[in-house]
Amino acid sequence: MPRPLLSGILLLLVSLLVTCPTAQAQLEEITAGAESAGHGASRKAPVTFSADRVRYDQQHNLVFASGHVEAWQGDQVLRADKMTFNRVTGTVAATGNVVLLTADGEVIFADYAELTQNMTDGILKNMRALLAQNAKLAANGARRTAGKINELSKVVYSPCNLCKKNPKKPPLWQIRAASAVQDLQHKRIEYQNATLQMFGIPTAWFPYLSAPDPSVKRASGLLMPIFGNSSTLGVFFSQPYYWVINDQSDATFYPVLTSRAGAELNTEYRNRFNNGYLLFDGAAGYLSSGSDNSGGSDNTLDNGAQWWVATKGQFDINDTWRAGWDINRASSATYITDFGSLVPGYSLNPTLLASDIYAEGFGEGAYSRVDTRFYQGVSSAVVDSELPVVLPRYQYSYFGQPDALGGRLSVDAGAFNVLRTDGTNTRRANLTLNWERPWVGPLGDLWKITLHGDAIGYDASHFNEQPNFGPTDKVDTARALPQLAVDWRWPFMRDSGKWGTQVIEPIVQLVVAPQTGDSQIRKYPNEDSLSFEFSDANLFGFNRFSGVDRLEGGVRLNAALHGTWYLGGTTFDGLIGQSYRTTKDNLFPEYTGLHDEVSDIVGRFSLAPTPWLNMTYRYRLDHNDLAVRMADSLVSVGVPKFNMSVGYLYTTYDPFTLFDQPPPPPSDSAFYTPRDEVTVNAGSNWGTYRFTAFGIRNMTSGQMVAWGGDAIYEDECFVFDAKLYRTYTALPGEPSGVTVLLFQLTFKTIGQFGYRAL
Repeated sequence: MPRPLLSGILLLLVSLLVTCPTAQAQLEEITAGAESAGHGASRKAPVTFSADRVRYDQQHNLVFASGHVEAWQGDQVLRADKMTFNRVTGTVAATGNVVLLTADGEVIFADYAELTQNMTDGILKNMRALLAQNAKLAANGARRTAGKINELSKVVYSPCNLCKKNPKKPPLWQIRAASAVQDLQHKRIEYQNATLQMFGIPTAWFPYLSAPDPSVKRASGLLMPIFGNSSTLGVFFSQPYYWVINDQSDATFYPVLTSRAGAELNTEYRNRFNNGYLLFDGAAGYLSSGSDNSGGSDNTLDNGAQWWVATKGQFDINDTWRAGWDINRASSATYITDFGSLVPGYSLNPTLLASDIYAEGFGEGAYSRVDTRFYQGVSSAVVDSELPVVLPRYQYSYFGQPDALGGRLSVDAGAFNVLRTDGTNTRRANLTLNWERPWVGPLGDLWKITLHGDAIGYDASHFNEQPNFGPTDKVDTARALPQLAVDWRWPFMRDSGKWGTQVIEPIVQLVVAPQTGDSQIRKYPNEDSLSFEFSDANLFGFNRFSGVDRLEGGVRLNAALHGTWYLGGTTFDGLIGQSYRTTKDNLFPEYTGLHDEVSDIVGRFSLAPTPWLNMTYRYRLDHNDLAVRMADSLVSVGVPKFNMSVGYLYTTYDPFTLFDQPPPPPSDSAFYTPRDEVTVNAGSNWGTYRFTAFGIRNMTSGQMVAWGGDAIYEDECFVFDAKLYRTYTALPGEPSGVTVLLFQLTFKTIGQFGYRAL
């Protein structure tokens, strides 16, 4: 084909495309100009665009596009009502509803944009950006460089939603700055001469403020400061710093300055591995003479350098075994008491630090664990020399599959070595075997026969010291107790139509075993059965104690009547029972309700008439005069908008026997002083507002034990949390109560700001 004819056909096609107002134009390699033009511009990144209308100016090498124009070059996408392409300079000018979609997912809006260098350089007028986490960024003008830096003037930033009825109303909070630099490469926004506004009212001014881009989950930098006031520390201030070490580890540093008790540095380190994790919290401080150093355990240092360490880790060894540790140690009780409130996540006024190093394995129906445990007292009420060190302890549990007789075998075994500086040193090995065979009788009655056996061996020294106070210094003995139990229950159910469904179920258990008696107290150490509470929860079973150092023997019959009534949406469930023995068991003190041939009466009932009301009551009644020996009740009422619960606890004695003194005699009035407490909790949830409150009162003394409350406001961009609580009880040698006031403000994508008064 002759060249003039070919040129004519091409001109005709271009003319048709330009003159047709509804045509869709696709034109490539417009930017950077043609090499024949002699400008040497790059042609490696072509622009592709579509538009409703296209006009071409051959004289000035300009292309005009209008009507739903969309252009893309590399990873950049530009949309506007109108665009002008300069083929010589590679410049794109866009006006009217300009939208720029960047390679990193950021969406930028503007009234006017002029871009070059593959749309990575340029200027924007009235720029608005939609960032991650619903954050918005606006500026009067922006200069874009290499697609990595946006220099902004007259900046406004906020992740808060605007008011739907009045979008011009200021958001809940926003940052206004004279200028800012948005570093897209390092994901940070730096503000100069910035003001934090709440509801449009300036509340804080920052000459310089740097914050990570909202798309960044972790970024190194300064966190919001922490300040407050304490009765022992005085005024304190902390400026935390967060350090992202790599993709799987980071650290936080909390330097603390106080006006009365010196300085402290707390460090948190976290590392996540493919097969486990490592956490480390460490703090070091210097207690000056201004600190209150009253009380403390026997390792208290009055002044000088102090430290506290808490580390936790766990790692998978293989598919079956894993190992880990949880270690907590401190230089003194004073340091924990004075500075403990500043350690993130640490409980206020702890009395004991526990540490554990372990390895555990999981098999089909089996579990095995070996560990060592040690403790440190951080209260004058706890003496370190009397605390045990468990080195080591081993546990094994197995639950088998049904055998040829239809029964199942379970095995529990263990061994430990308990060491004390002051007190009994105990080495023990134990084995428990249990075989159960259930079946259904011809009348629908349910039966179960159980063969149970315990075997324990002891080697103990200083048996005559706490917590055993035995008659001899050394114990080297073993014992075994076989038991047989037959369980029977016969549920009767009646469907009475409109009166619902009723279930009545008598339950009887006969246990046959040799008599043990109180000789166990004089012969065997006690490490795991120091306290217990007789209730409906342990009415049926081979042993009412929590461990195996004290074993319940003898022939006994446990009986109860269980009933349930389902009436529409109402459920009533109740149980009442009692235990009967052939002889008295002096192993149980008289106050426990299990000393005589006939036990106290135990039971429970619960009533749930509606989804917004639930009542539960547990009790123990004296079998002679039906006097209440234990009562535990809870009533919960309400809906998420408002709910409330009232609890009541009454016991005729303190259920926790002190380990550093002999068991108290019946004449010990302090031990047998009833515990009589009422607890009230209330809460409310109204959309973005949440409120909780609690109170505990000792009804015997007529005094408050503790009270407090929490008020929280939380929306899409801001959280305000205020806590206030007061305790009136304390251990010996410690202050007679603590009042705590905490304020915490969380600005989404920026950080937290808090105040603490202790």
